[in-house]
Formats: sequence, C-alpha cells, structure tokens
Amino acid sequence: MHLPRSGALAPSSRSGPLRISVLGATGSIGTSTLDLIGREPDRFDVVALTAQSNTAALAEAAVRVGAAVAVIGDETAYGELAERLAGTGVAAAAGPDAIVEAAARPADLVVSAIVGAAGLAPSLAALGAAEAVALANKETLVSAGTLFMTEAVRRGVRVLPVDSEHNAIFQVLDAENIREVAEIILTASGGPFRTLSLAEMAGVTPERALKHPNWSMGRKISIDSATLMNKGLELIEAHHLFPVRPDQLSVVVHPQSAVHGLVRYTDGSLLAELGSADMRTPIAHCLAWPERRPAPVAPLDLVALGTLTFEAPDRARFPCLALAEAALAEGRGAPCVLNAANEIAVEAFLDGRIRFLDIAAVVADTLSRARGAGMMAEPASLVDAESLDASGRRLAAAEVARRMQ
Repeated sequence: MHLPRSGALAPSSRSGPLRISVLGATGSIGTSTLDLIGREPDRFDVVALTAQSNTAALAEAAVRVGAAVAVIGDETAYGELAERLAGTGVAAAAGPDAIVEAAARPADLVVSAIVGAAGLAPSLAALGAAEAVALANKETLVSAGTLFMTEAVRRGVRVLPVDSEHNAIFQVLDAENIREVAEIILTASGGPFRTLSLAEMAGVTPERALKHPNWSMGRKISIDSATLMNKGLELIEAHHLFPVRPDQLSVVVHPQSAVHGLVRYTDGSLLAELGSADMRTPIAHCLAWPERRPAPVAPLDLVALGTLTFEAPDRARFPCLALAEAALAEGRGAPCVLNAANEIAVEAFLDGRIRFLDIAAVVADTLSRARGAGMMAEPASLVDAESLDASGRRLAAAEVARRMQ
C-alpha cells in the first residue's frame, strides 16, 4: 500500500517542538518552508539545513532558525561556511556524504527539496531516522520510485507529497476506499508557451522559457514546466505515491492554476482541491499534518478569478509529456533514464548549447539508445539507480554533443 499510514504527529499533539530538517534550504521550496518555520519558531526545532552552493544564504538561514548543523554540498565552500558560522553555535559540514549524513539525523519530519537526481540518496537516507518525509524532490520517485516507496513502507515512514498537484490529490483522495477511485487528474498551467506553435517555439530563449506565467520556481523546474516534462514527471511520481494504475492517471491543462488536482470516483463525483498559486499552502499542509494551521497565503477569490478553463494537452507541440507517459507505461528503468536525459538536456539548453525543441529530441534518442543497449532494468538499490542515472547522462551528453557539431 502506498502512503504508509504511520508517520509524524502534528506539532500540537506532541510534548515539544517538531524536529525538522530541510534539504535544499536555499531553493524555492526550501525558502518557503523556512518562511513558515520563521513565523512560528516555537513550533519547530531545526535539526539540519543543506544547500548545494549558496553558502551565504545557507549560513544566514541556519543562524536565523537556530539549526544544529548546516551542510553545503560544494566541498570547496566549507571554509567560507565555517567562517560565516563561527561563534553562532551552528556546526558546519560540506560534501555530498555530509548531506546524506544530515538527512539521516533523527527528526520528526525531513523536507526533501533538493533539485534533481542528487536528491535521491539523501531522501533514502531520511527514511532511516525520520518519522515522515515531506517529498518535494520528484526525481526520487521518478528515478527509483519502487525502491523508495518499498523502503518507506518497510520502515513505516509516512511520505507527505509537497508538490502542489500531489498534495491536492493527497487531500481529496479516499485512500481507504481506493477501489471507488476511477481517475486521478493532475492539472498543468501549460507553461509560458501554451499557445505558441512549434515554429515559434523553435527560437525561444532560456530567458523567455524561465518566465512562468503563474508560479515562482527554480530554473530547472521552470524549463520542465515550459516543455511539460514537469507534468510527465509528476505522472510517474503520482503512480508511486497513490495506489492506482498508470491508465488511471491523466493530465488536463488549466491555465489559471487554481485547481491543483482532481479525483474522479466511480459514482461520477469529481472532487477537486483549489487554492492560490503559492507553494506555502501545500508546505504548510505537510508541516501541520494531520491537522491544519493558518498560512500567510492570499485566499483564492473565485469572484475575482471569474473563469476556470480546461483543455487537453497537445502532445505534438509538447512531446516531453508523451515521452514521460511512455516511460511510465514501460516502467522498469525507463523513468530513470528519462529523468537523467532530461536533466542533461535542460542544462544544455540553459547553457545555450542546444535549442528548446532539442530537449525532447535528446530525451527520445537517449531512451532509444538505452533501450537498445539493454539498460532498462528496474533499479533494485541506490547503487543500481545511481549507475543507471550515470549511464543515461553519458548517453544524453553524447546526444547533446552530436547536435552541436
């Protein structure tokens, strides 16, 4: 059964503050989480904060919330971090292994918000000592979803979905009566290029692709939203979070980003979660679960919004969605290779080495080559997942280089 029933208690029902760690503390999810923590500091005891390279922001945040330890992924930045934290009472550490060690520190809740496949090892480590993991790192489930969820169930750790769409489904899904669920529907804004033709998209720049119409997000996820790969990754994520078949998962484009997720039941009822486009709502839901607490979010004004529109996604103009759907259907190692190739392709696009439409082409060709090389076995361990991810990246890098010739 997905979504293990055991897990963290709400802060109000425990004798002391909620022990919490935030992995990826300087990113968009991390900073939103720290904003909520800072508004009610007595409710939280911050165990660890991590970041990859933003030493100044990490040190400032660690001191502000009184973290026990701050860890920077870039080992060369240790000296700067230690200097910034000298005399503050916050311990400093650096390197990927130190991030994994921080994730494994005993905590009631670990917020996993590291971007990309780099979040897999820390997310798995968090299952060893946390009561609950609030998962914002979708690549953990895309790269090794069966491995991660099996381990969560084995250890009795509650997995709380932070992504707005999955959190919406979590709120309206009757998991006790899953046989009554006909369909789970994820909404997509359509991104900044929803109305552009393929010819128009051929020449878009990274700067233009980064300008999402509704959400404030990091660079990588903004590009994934522009290609609709983000929604494809979320379909794979949903398959591991919720006990439904792949053919019970679907996507609908909803430009207003007011409806975040819907569940259709066998009696014809369609339940939806609505809210403002502010990630502090799903984060607050995870921080307070199974209760609710006020969040500093503007309420959704339906009268001012006026209209809710929905349309089918165009897979011809946004082939990344179709690639992700095919990888979900194929299963085994295909989602891991898909994610690895996409990360390489997005990085190449942001660096100006390939065009926007090349992202999908790189992913498609990488999947084809990996399939032909017999690389699609299901990862059975962290080592397997990391090895498959590395192989997918090598193939994708070769595809990028071929397009640059």
